[in-house]
Amino acid sequence: MPTWSVSEGSTDEEILGQWLTGGVSIPVTSFRRLSSLLGWLGKKDVAELVLAAGFSVPQGAAGAPTPTTTAGAKPSTRSRQPFCLPGRPVLEAFFKDHVIHVVEHAERYRRFGIAFPAAIVLHGPPGCGKTFAVERLGEHLGWPVFPIDSNSIASRYIHDTSKKIGEVFDRAMDAAPSLIVIDEMEAYLSDRQIHHSTGLHHVEEVGEFLRRIPEAGQGQVLVIGMTNRLEMIDAAILRRGRFDHVIEVGMPSAAETAELIKVLLADLPVEGTVDTEATAAALTGRPPSDIAFVIREAARLAARAGQSTLDDEMVQRALTCLQAHPPKASCNGHRL
Repeated sequence: MPTWSVSEGSTDEEILGQWLTGGVSIPVTSFRRLSSLLGWLGKKDVAELVLAAGFSVPQGAAGAPTPTTTAGAKPSTRSRQPFCLPGRPVLEAFFKDHVIHVVEHAERYRRFGIAFPAAIVLHGPPGCGKTFAVERLGEHLGWPVFPIDSNSIASRYIHDTSKKIGEVFDRAMDAAPSLIVIDEMEAYLSDRQIHHSTGLHHVEEVGEFLRRIPEAGQGQVLVIGMTNRLEMIDAAILRRGRFDHVIEVGMPSAAETAELIKVLLADLPVEGTVDTEATAAALTGRPPSDIAFVIREAARLAARAGQSTLDDEMVQRALTCLQAHPPKASCNGHRL
């Protein structure tokens, strides 16, 4: 009689993993965990088995080819340019101080017991630029990026979501140094007391994060979470040792808006009549995406009119195209 069975919806990777381990539910793409369970074979033998079956193994695995990308990750290349967040000087300084400098001077920090940057939470209203900031950081670091969102871990099967969470962390650790980005944290890490009536699966998912986030830092995986609803996040997740830095990202100030406008106009043929201060005043408190829209729309209008330069009239016309939605208030706390 078989001691295990393949559940509905199992992938080929999971079937092979169960066969190799004698029934443990683990896909062969989680190479680090698979190798630890098959220690009697050795990593080279495990890699050869996985490759022979037509699946990939992570870079650095014995016997593995050197891939250009890692499965499940968004690849990037290390930027040689200084890190820059237009219109976000304080957040830019935070990333430089707490992440980039630690990475670039690893030996110096290691002597003082700091082996890797600590996990970070960015919270603030929709459109405030959280995602853009994290994308720019990932591009600068040049690390593979592993997203955790509804597309990557959501499942209709009980226990499957927590399993997928673990698999993402395993792949990120296999590809370390790497970056895990948890989008809309409140969807997976909300207070367990709120969901006590929805079953144990939510508690299981939060528990998987609680266990894996500290492990990630030890394995050179930087975890960055983003949320619009910080008050919904389980308190255990936000404790020091898991996410050491909880940073609010509000809407751009007047000075930040003016700086962003200047950056957006820098590569365009601009007429001297453009009143950047008045434009910044009109856009202060708006999301960075709205600011970019106005400049892009003004450029389109200038090109459509056959002008050789972008003038203030086109900027003002672009402003009238912007729907007047008042910005939402952000959560209380430290503002960047």
